[in-house]
Amino acid sequence: MAYEQSQSAIDLDLARAAAAGDNEAFERLYRQYYKRVYSLALRMLGNAMQAEDLTQEVFLQVYQKIGSFRGDSAFTTWLHRLTVNQVLMHFRKRGVKLERTAEEGDFDNVVETPLQSTRRISIIDRLALDKAISQLPPGYRSAFVLHDVEGYEHEEIANMLGISVGTSKSQLHKARMRMRDLLSKGFD
Repeated sequence: MAYEQSQSAIDLDLARAAAAGDNEAFERLYRQYYKRVYSLALRMLGNAMQAEDLTQEVFLQVYQKIGSFRGDSAFTTWLHRLTVNQVLMHFRKRGVKLERTAEEGDFDNVVETPLQSTRRISIIDRLALDKAISQLPPGYRSAFVLHDVEGYEHEEIANMLGISVGTSKSQLHKARMRMRDLLSKGFD
């Protein structure tokens, strides 16, 4: 906990310095969080080249908006939200349509169990999981990553994606079923 508090204080100081025009402070934030942003973008997009492009776009946004970071939350929370929003804007710009397959309430009894900690997953299992996630349709992938990987609630996902809570639940359910199928049969 002491590390988190000190890291938050360091991040806040760096963000303030970067907002004041200190390019070295911005570069430190970039080096510190580049991999985290890229990893999130890759999980949501399922495409390494697009994730790389979006990571650059995210840091361009960070550079432009760093002055709006007030420190009310951790810098990592602010950066995560900026990254998710940038990916969602990418989906909207590209005309990627989210699958709307259910009405609210259709999956009220779906069991919501997050994935095991990624620290306990072997490298081979992790690669298979990443490959399976990348093969999900965009709407399913977004719901799956946001809920099971990132830990958002359905209400938050619905707000982020501009869909109903029922659609979020439906997409998550269908994503899990597809993941189960992909992981049990292997990849052809």
